[in-house]
Amino acid sequence: MTRPPKPPARQGKTSLLRYMRLFRKDILSAQPARLYRAWMAEFRTPFFRSYLCNEPDLVDLVLRRRPDDFPKSNRIREGLTPLLGESVFVTNGETWKRQRRIIDPAFEGGRLRDTFPAMWQAGQGAVARLDQLAGGAPIDIEGETSHAAADVIFRTLFSLPIEDRLASQVFEAFRAHQRAQPVLNLGAFLPLPRWFPRFHRRQIRETAQHIRALITELTTRRMQEIEEGIAPDDLATKIMTTTDPETGERFETSEMVDQVAIFFLAGHETSASALAWALYLMAIFPDWQEKLAHEADTAMAQDFAFKDMSKLRISRDIFRETLRLYPPVPMMVRQAAQPETFRDREVPKGSQIVLSPWHLHRHERLWDRPDDFDPTRFQTENGRACMRSAYIPFSAGQRVCTGAGFAMIEGPLLLSMIARRFRVEPLAERPAMPVAHLTVRGRDGIWLRVTRRGAAPAA
Repeated sequence: MTRPPKPPARQGKTSLLRYMRLFRKDILSAQPARLYRAWMAEFRTPFFRSYLCNEPDLVDLVLRRRPDDFPKSNRIREGLTPLLGESVFVTNGETWKRQRRIIDPAFEGGRLRDTFPAMWQAGQGAVARLDQLAGGAPIDIEGETSHAAADVIFRTLFSLPIEDRLASQVFEAFRAHQRAQPVLNLGAFLPLPRWFPRFHRRQIRETAQHIRALITELTTRRMQEIEEGIAPDDLATKIMTTTDPETGERFETSEMVDQVAIFFLAGHETSASALAWALYLMAIFPDWQEKLAHEADTAMAQDFAFKDMSKLRISRDIFRETLRLYPPVPMMVRQAAQPETFRDREVPKGSQIVLSPWHLHRHERLWDRPDDFDPTRFQTENGRACMRSAYIPFSAGQRVCTGAGFAMIEGPLLLSMIARRFRVEPLAERPAMPVAHLTVRGRDGIWLRVTRRGAAPAA
């Protein structure tokens, strides 16, 4: 029976030094196999304690019931500060709450309907680019999904296609930054005081500065358009004109730069990861690929609009199952603001609380056949129960991803548009293997053979 690829887990105990080396290569394979069955695991280093929690009640406690007692760990921001500054992804407390009060209205249901035409146009662009490559030669599909996701972000956020000069420059600068960004930063492992200098590599600093300069140009231009009354009604305009209902303040240009950086990093990187893995799953499960293509062809035979997204049920379930098997953000780290007791174990103040969608979504004591690909599982009693208690690809609670609804329109839509036009096949000589750095990607890319539907499949 075919099973989706899964990285080998670490066997046995290891030293901190070896763990750091393994972690730097891949977050997932550095973890012990027991995490797929454990309700909780404790890790001790000379510098901090870490508790990985898989028990649904603990996950619910941290994310939903008492989120203010478990703020985002400052260790997470150590490697991301040069690019993200004080974005909503890394802040806590009143600063974070103020940012969410301004950002959230842009992603409400009615606004998603307004962004749909831009998503559709980005999908058409992705199909056109793939059509130039659909001769059966091997393609690293991650590059194509990255391009498509970036196009969605720029069209919905700034009403700019990826071909626009500034949009293209930001996209290329982000690619350079991702290649330079290490998964492991000194400050993530050592308790450095705030005054202690952070030694980021020169290339990281330079690419981050370049990206932020380009985004500053975009946001400054948009601010002028807003003042002149000629700004398009897109997400950037909505966010930049929304006032905090408690203070009456808006984002300054510098604050908006921070937020755009995380919109692009989170919205682009995670969407590209999920779409690439969804296409790979279609390649290794051709029966599901044909069901998807038939549904897409039927639903999109006439003019397709936002109201028709409900017709893409198979696509939605495939994408949902992809997010279960390959959650783009495999681990989230919180910090205990006070002493706690988890499962009769003392958790000191300042301990790192790790929530792992990767392990939770594949937990052997929660899910039926956790390593199998089965989009129908969400119609089963087990699947519905786990969706409520053990499915967090977008986090949960007050810090749930702002763009979760956005992603669940974008992903199934682009997947259906591609599957309707093309057939994808795996390359036996280049199987994909997931690794996690910032997000879950293919260790050596995700290579597929793409052909136009109606053409004979490649031998």
